[in-house]
Amino acid sequence: MSHPVDVHVGKRIRQRRLLLKTTQQQVSDQVGVRFQQMQKYETGKNRVSASRLWDIANVLDVPVSFFFEGLDAQNKGGLAKSDLTLSILHEKEALDLLRAYYAMPKNQQLHILQLIRALSKVA
Repeated sequence: MSHPVDVHVGKRIRQRRLLLKTTQQQVSDQVGVRFQQMQKYETGKNRVSASRLWDIANVLDVPVSFFFEGLDAQNKGGLAKSDLTLSILHEKEALDLLRAYYAMPKNQQLHILQLIRALSKVA
């Protein structure tokens, strides 16, 4: 069974990788592991060693502390209440949606936001 901290670190690795629009293969090549190993890191199935996390942080251009942001020690490795909203950014579809939204002109963004608000009230 995966430890909640390992799962959180893996999600943060995936989030950053997707934000940079890079593949697991590209990151794993730079880190020096097989892409299957990177998959296991991202799911939390395999724990990332300190030295490997250092390498991943360098490849993804973030400080090592980035991978632990949002952890609530009082909640045994779970997300802090204030970071629950940020956890949605672990989903590829959410990142794709945000990228597409911010690529639109401001007037279209307003219309899309109004549409989403209207649809969410219907459901």
